[in-house]
Amino acid sequence: MSIYKLSFKNLKRRKLRSALTMLGIIIGVATLVLLIGAGTGMQSYMKEQTETMMGDISIYNSSGGAFMGSSGDAYLGNQTVSKIKSMPQLYDIKEETQFTTEMNRTPLYVIGINNWDQVKFNGTPGVVIDQSLVDKFGYKIGSKINIKEKDFTVTGITKETTGMGMGLVFLDVDKAIPLNDNKVTSITASARGDPETAKKDVESQVPGTMAMTQSDFTKQIDDMMNGIMLFIGAIASIGLLVGVISIVNIMLVNVTERTREIGVLKAIGFTNREVLVSILMEAGLLGFIGALIGLILAAGLLQLGIIFFCPQLGMEDVSLAYMLPVWLVLAVVGGATVLSILAGLYPAWRASRLNVVEALRYD
Repeated sequence: MSIYKLSFKNLKRRKLRSALTMLGIIIGVATLVLLIGAGTGMQSYMKEQTETMMGDISIYNSSGGAFMGSSGDAYLGNQTVSKIKSMPQLYDIKEETQFTTEMNRTPLYVIGINNWDQVKFNGTPGVVIDQSLVDKFGYKIGSKINIKEKDFTVTGITKETTGMGMGLVFLDVDKAIPLNDNKVTSITASARGDPETAKKDVESQVPGTMAMTQSDFTKQIDDMMNGIMLFIGAIASIGLLVGVISIVNIMLVNVTERTREIGVLKAIGFTNREVLVSILMEAGLLGFIGALIGLILAAGLLQLGIIFFCPQLGMEDVSLAYMLPVWLVLAVVGGATVLSILAGLYPAWRASRLNVVEALRYD
């Protein structure tokens, strides 16, 4: 009876250790998926928005454009704009302007746009202000505001912000350009033919300009996000690595406790290879189940983030599919399983090499 009690206690200890080991895998996988998933979702969203909201080519002053109060010579001049509009390889040309000013001693950042799909807001296009101006001055849709001594009627309110303590106003571009002394910040256009060729034509034929295609923007996004993803991936992988290392330790302890059991198996005909495979399968199963649970946990946390935080960032269109692409799911589950199997190699090899007689004598 005491032997059965001892075996039962050993079984309970092995289950507890396995659960703790799996917890390490769960935490490691959840952390990895949470961080990489958030980065991947942001990258995918930014690239999609770039592809859908801009033309084939965007043109700026060669100094880099006029943003956040840059000097006046950073804008595209009237002659430059005329030359660009007259280029036969470009069509559907749209102007945009951005400038800073003050309203009731409050710094104001004004953006003149022609594509209102770029902005998430309540109300109608025309004159859209941010929530900070609503909170400070009590504005609402229908209120009158004065920008550079010209009155406008608020048509919408957005949750977007400059993040710099400045009030934000979106205006129809035809209203904003006159306020900015007819200065243009950028021009977007569609290209007849290859956008790269159109880009080179603009830069060579219109002095003082720089042009960027959609490919240039997506490459910039990729370069920026890949560096960030590499860093957060390395940090998150440490947690997973700790979980995998714990498998080595736990499997060694389990093999030691199961020495007599392994001896019995070999005595009734189990080969070294069969013992090896059975231990590796156990290690792989720990990794696989832990990875699945960690993946489900991360998916739940990401969905909560989408619900509570994305609307505040103006990213209502983001879905879980952005953050959990198929390649990430397969890579994490498959990687955790493979790493767990590799972690179980030494304990499995040690178990398969046990001498039958010595194993049966083990107490």
